[in-house]
Amino acid sequence: MDNQVRPLGEQIKHWRQQRRLSQMDLALDAEISTRHLSFIETGRAQPSREMVLLLAEQLEVPLRERNAMLLGAGYAPVYSERPLDDPQLAPARRAVDLVLKGHEPFPALAVDRHWHMVAANAAVAPLLEGVAGHLLEGRVNVLRLSLHPEGLAPRIRNLGEWRGHLLERLRRQAWLTSDPALAALLDELCGYPSAEGTGEADGFGEVVVPLRLDSPLGELRFFSTTTVFGTPRDVTLDELAIEAFFPADEETLERLAGR
Repeated sequence: MDNQVRPLGEQIKHWRQQRRLSQMDLALDAEISTRHLSFIETGRAQPSREMVLLLAEQLEVPLRERNAMLLGAGYAPVYSERPLDDPQLAPARRAVDLVLKGHEPFPALAVDRHWHMVAANAAVAPLLEGVAGHLLEGRVNVLRLSLHPEGLAPRIRNLGEWRGHLLERLRRQAWLTSDPALAALLDELCGYPSAEGTGEADGFGEVVVPLRLDSPLGELRFFSTTTVFGTPRDVTLDELAIEAFFPADEETLERLAGR
């Protein structure tokens, strides 16, 4: 969605159609009449702030876009957006740092909504040796870093499989948020070489998709988990995720633990 404030009814219709819901579906979920919802969408009815937030919750709208819906209805945003180094977010930043540090000697990093790396533990840097310098300048995008031909891609043994996994995650995220920046990133990554012939899943991949990465220590195999804040009331925290990589076999465990 663009930065211009759009009327609330237009936004609700957009999200309803994005979620593939009829007016009746959404009205039933929100426990209001279809007629009232229709009036809201067409601008003939002015909903309360509580009604705006109820509809946003039923539509699973991210916090940033809930603020936009409130603005479209003539109300002030209710969700703050502070930088991660803001003093009021200090407890959350400490929690992120504790999780990253506690995961060593295995790699873990924190990313924002657009997959820019905002923090990483000491185990990440050694895995980036040989990556082109321009991919590490400014705000590092970890998806671009992973799939770019001058990034980690040449060292990912199951690049086709891993690429498919990342693109599917990004595709779903772009659908959930309706964010044009994510859609543009998806288009960019889809244009990278597809690593034809490297998409085979191994036995471990039948459970979760592994990352098989060549390194100076030999082949490392990881599976990943994603951690998010459970009840965020701040846009920054709502959009923050910690990606932690765990050893997928004993060889990886021994190589990293003994490094």
